[in-house]
Amino acid sequence: MAKTDFILGTAGHIDHGKSSLVRALTGTDPDRLAEEKERGITITLGFAHLTLPSGRRVGVVDVPGHERFVRQMVAGATGMDVALLVIAADDGVMPQTVEHMAVLELLGVRSCVVALTKADLVDEDWLLFMEDEVTGALEGTPFEGAPVIPCSSATGAGLEELKAALDECLRGAERTKPSGAVRYPVDRVFSVKGFGTVTTGTLWSGSVHAGDELEVLPRGLRAKVRSIQVHGQDKDAAQAGNRVAICLAGLSTDDVRPGDFIAAPGSLQVTDRFDAQLSYSDPFGSGKALESGSRAHIAHGTREVVGRILCMNGQPRIQPGESARVQVRLDEPLPLSYGDRFIVRSYSPVRVVAGGSVLAAHPRRRTTLSAAESATLDALAAGDAQGAVDAFALGAAEPFTAEETAAALGLPQRQVS
Repeated sequence: MAKTDFILGTAGHIDHGKSSLVRALTGTDPDRLAEEKERGITITLGFAHLTLPSGRRVGVVDVPGHERFVRQMVAGATGMDVALLVIAADDGVMPQTVEHMAVLELLGVRSCVVALTKADLVDEDWLLFMEDEVTGALEGTPFEGAPVIPCSSATGAGLEELKAALDECLRGAERTKPSGAVRYPVDRVFSVKGFGTVTTGTLWSGSVHAGDELEVLPRGLRAKVRSIQVHGQDKDAAQAGNRVAICLAGLSTDDVRPGDFIAAPGSLQVTDRFDAQLSYSDPFGSGKALESGSRAHIAHGTREVVGRILCMNGQPRIQPGESARVQVRLDEPLPLSYGDRFIVRSYSPVRVVAGGSVLAAHPRRRTTLSAAESATLDALAAGDAQGAVDAFALGAAEPFTAEETAAALGLPQRQVS
């Protein structure tokens, strides 16, 4: 079969053995920092590569499990094709297990395999009990029915079965690569002597070639691509869905940082507000409504900023389990596009409470919608780009060019006619 690149991301509570499992599966140690080694926890995103029995190539993103580093977990979950949910057999489902499951669901991840790690530390009866507990915890979520594979990074037991389960999970995931202009959120930046500044991330859309000019957002700096690696191998080009390391000529590590976006020049604009469809999941069961006007942490790509969530048309609040149209106003601008997923964490205490998708990336500042604006958002929510363009044009006070319409809605210009 033709080899296809996929992104596998770990998820789960601190000390449940995510990094040890990645090391056992791939032979690569994803813990890169001295502080991570000393403290025994993953702080930043770690990366490795795995070839499954079918020949599928998988880029592995190892994310932190500690509650202080959930923001990095959000960054790692963005762009995943399949999640490897790691739960220790001697500990069971824990708070960050629940929070990570909420993040995966809110970001649209639907494929999952559960690794029940540290199986060598418990007896058979306890292992069967834990399998039942995990299966029960998955009920009512998009991951209900996911395979639960007991395994041990220490002894190697169950690792081949785990690889086979991942292979099967990806069998139907031969996805269509998103077209359009190239863009990716930066999750790591470092300097390689003799080469220059290297940025890494998951390519969200488009394709990139050596020699292409790219733009660093939000600052607007431009640089040429000196070299490209995909899943650890030198390449002349990369396409959407690839894990990439791109060396940029003429930039220092002070010019680009984790949280930035890199895109084709002029293809992506920053915005300090956007309209969205928000799902208030309240995964920790507070039972409290989300009040219109609430301040919150907004995580998009690999960056998190503070903003304010305002309900549309006078709706005072959103109850747990409800979905609503909102306008999010940001303290700092983000480079957003139609359809982008984001996560909301409460202002204090800081924990995941909601998530959503961007509808209009550059709306006017308002919460009371005209009939044309409502029709535009309805079309965007339904995935009808042309319907949104038609509704936007009907409501415009003066004619807009295709370029201006695309910018206002956050749509690729190719979708605007």
